[in-house]
Amino acid sequence: MNSKSVFLAALCAAMTLTASAKVADELAIGAKAPKADIKLTDVSGKPVALASVAGENGLLVVFSCNTCPYVVASEKRYLAISKVCRENKVGMVLVNSNEAQHDTVDSMDAMKAHAKKNKYDFPYVLDTDAVLANAFGATRTPHVFLLNKSLNLVYRGAVDDSVMDESQVTKTYLSDAITNLATGKVIDPAATKSIGCSIKRSK
Repeated sequence: MNSKSVFLAALCAAMTLTASAKVADELAIGAKAPKADIKLTDVSGKPVALASVAGENGLLVVFSCNTCPYVVASEKRYLAISKVCRENKVGMVLVNSNEAQHDTVDSMDAMKAHAKKNKYDFPYVLDTDAVLANAFGATRTPHVFLLNKSLNLVYRGAVDDSVMDESQVTKTYLSDAITNLATGKVIDPAATKSIGCSIKRSK
């Protein structure tokens, strides 16, 4: 292999490492929420930071989008979860980190229309360059992260055990975790596997 080929191979390897290093490992249970003070634009047009949305007992962060079939199947559950959050003094925010689609189906205009259509009663924010998703290690939509009042992670993963068919749900992981968080009970399981569409990061 000549020197030019060696250089190109090394450059490609370095670019691959840089791209893979862009996304952190999935946030560990007990870890502090990263970038809780960065301002993201909500569909209302107002800047929103995670820390400002948190309730007395904590905060639910859901990485979501507009068109993923798994998200579409979860829409009604989002509103039910929002009600559980309010009852338990936990804030809630949806985050759209599909940076590769922020000019098309996941644009701010599309998000506004989506939030209105589905009657969102919580912030829905645009995560430019997937900064928040990369910091949390979020990989799917939907992918949920429940934080306590100190913004330490207490549950992550799936909403429940049947993302595509609500009628088949037997384990309400997230709802139970929110209730247990507010009442000081043990959250078990503290982690489940998120199932959904991959977050569409830019190349």
